[in-house]
Parts: sequence; C-alpha cells; structure tokens
Amino acid sequence: MAIVRQPGDAPAPAESVSHAEFTDLYTKKPDPWDLATKWYDQRKYAITVASLPRPRYRRCYEPGCSIGELTKLLAARCDELLAADFVESAVAQARTAVQDLTNVTVTRSVLPAELPDGPFDLVVVSELLYYLSTRDMKQLVDGIVERLEPHGDLVAVHYRDDRRQHYDGVTVHAELLSRPQLHSIVHYEDEAFILDILRRRTRGTTLIHGAVQAAGNLLPRGAERRRPTRLTPTPDGHDKARQ
Repeated sequence: MAIVRQPGDAPAPAESVSHAEFTDLYTKKPDPWDLATKWYDQRKYAITVASLPRPRYRRCYEPGCSIGELTKLLAARCDELLAADFVESAVAQARTAVQDLTNVTVTRSVLPAELPDGPFDLVVVSELLYYLSTRDMKQLVDGIVERLEPHGDLVAVHYRDDRRQHYDGVTVHAELLSRPQLHSIVHYEDEAFILDILRRRTRGTTLIHGAVQAAGNLLPRGAERRRPTRLTPTPDGHDKARQ
C-alpha cells in the first residue's frame, strides 16, 4: 500500500531535534516515553517482531534504540545485533537491559553522521525518523539503504497522527516507499501506528525495471506492448520474475 503525503500534513522539522533536547528529556525522566510499561509500545513491539518475515537474521542494526526494550526482543531473532542511541543515559540503560545477551552491542552514535559499517540483513527503525529534518532523514535513509545487503529487510514502525497536527509515520514512510531499491513485503496499520517492511532489491533488479520501461517507450506506434516484468517475493524470500 502506497502512503503519500496529503495537502495540509504537518511538515518535517526545519532542524533535527538536538542532542540537548533529548538529553533534557532523559534527565527529567529516565524513561521519557514509558517504553517499559506503556501498552502502546509493548503491543507495537510484539507486532513488530511477529511481522519479521524470516525466523532469524545474521546481523541487525537498530538506530535510536532508547532504553533497549525492543532491542531485547530483536536479540532473540538475530545472531548479532548492533543497537545505538545518541543520549548517554539511554545507552547506559540499554546496556543494562541487554547485559546478559552476548550477541548484542549497544553504542552511542550521532545520526546521520555516524552510521556503522555494513552490511546488515536487517535494519529496524522505530519511532525515529520524524525527529529528523528533511535533509537529515534523506541522508540517514540513503546510508541505511547503502548498508542493507541484497534481499535484506528494512523495518520501519512509527506512530500515526490522524489529526495531521504532527509529522508522523504516514509522512516519513512515504520517503521509504519512494525508494526504487526497496519493495514492500509487509504493511500493517491501525489507529495507533504504521509498520512497513521493505526488502532491498539487487542492483540488477532496479536496472531491469528501468530498462523494461525504457524499451516499452521505444516501441513503434501500433506495436504490441507486453506488460513489464514484475517481481514478487517467493516463500524463500527471493525475488521471482513473472509477467
């Protein structure tokens, strides 16, 4: 399902929310959004993990991990998990939350400037993108797509504001869905949040789509026009061409 920006939707912030602003939130309250106890988040985390299309992943990256609640659930599905946040106290809490999980590393980093080296076969972005300016979000998404290996999965889950008073999941997911390197394999939405799982195409797949469309435009008038090849996910998670 394609999600597009609608007239009147709240715009992206002119500047990304600063480190000082986030640090102030954690200073006032160690768990600023009550992630450990609020039903909205507990339910969202359960649906997110249940929606993962593969039983296990080799290497996962979770930017904006906060205090590590989702991190703990993802760890059970990943051989290796790198979680990151840029608030020191959040990183400390997340490290405590996963201290018994030897496959998890939690680090502090500033996004989009300090993305880790890839590749990853899973990237999970939860409640993060709407804090970024248009420029920073584009840079972050560019970097994530670059580090996502072919057939790797990008999970995005963000709250929705149907009053359209805030920059929310409906608007930020449009940026992800517009990327030609990605195709949607899971979409879920309800009154509270939106979840999309996008799979990384191979480089050849993107070129094939462009070549098919270009060739179709060069057909002489009256010539038979065949439908372009469409790619659909197969049960093993790979793309299969069909007419």
